[in-house]
Amino acid sequence: MVQACSYKNKIDSNYYCQKLKLSCTQSNELVNFKTTKGDFEVRLFGKDNPVAVSNFLENIENNIYVNQKFYKIIIYPQIKFIHSGVNPKNKLYFERNQNLNKTSPSIPLEIKFKEERKPRYNYQIKNPNETENLVNTFENGSIAMVKSGKNKSSSTEFFFVTTKIPELDGRYSIFGKIVKGLDVLEKINKEDYIKAIHIMN
Repeated sequence: MVQACSYKNKIDSNYYCQKLKLSCTQSNELVNFKTTKGDFEVRLFGKDNPVAVSNFLENIENNIYVNQKFYKIIIYPQIKFIHSGVNPKNKLYFERNQNLNKTSPSIPLEIKFKEERKPRYNYQIKNPNETENLVNTFENGSIAMVKSGKNKSSSTEFFFVTTKIPELDGRYSIFGKIVKGLDVLEKINKEDYIKAIHIMN
C-alpha cells in the first residue's frame, strides 16, 4: 500500500496550467476521432489528468491533428501500439503552422493515485507494487502521451494500445480511453491518418 505522505505534492495542476498557458479543464470530455478507417470516440480523464487533457484539447482546438498520420505502428504478438501527433523535432512544421502556439515541446508526466487528491507530476513509478493504486492503467483502447524524457511527456504526440500492458503502468500519462469504435482502432495501419478530432461535449 502506497502512503499518501510518501510523496510531497507541492506543485499542482494549476501551477502547470498557468506555466503552459492552459485552461486546466477538469471534466471528462468526450472527443470524436475521424480517421481513414472510420470514427471512434474517446473519453478524456480531465478529473485525473487535467494538464494532459487540457493540453490535448488545446491541440484539437488549434487543429494540429488534422490530416496527421499514424506515423508509427508497433505490433507484437499480443499488443499493438499506434502513434500519432506532431513530432516536436519537425521544426519545419512548427514554423509553418502558426496555430501551434506551444510554450514548450513537453509537458510534465502526470499520474494519479487512488488515495491522493491531486495527480503527481514528474514522478515515475519505480516499485511495481505501486501500480495497484493507480487510477488509470493501460487497457484496450487507452490513450497516453508519448514520453519526451524520463519524467516528461510530449506536448503533441500520443499513442493508443490495444490490450492491457501493466509493464508500462505508472510510466506514461494515460489521459483517456476509447468508449466507442474500438474495432476501428484495431484496423488502423501506417498508411492511415486522422482526418480531424472534434470535441463532443
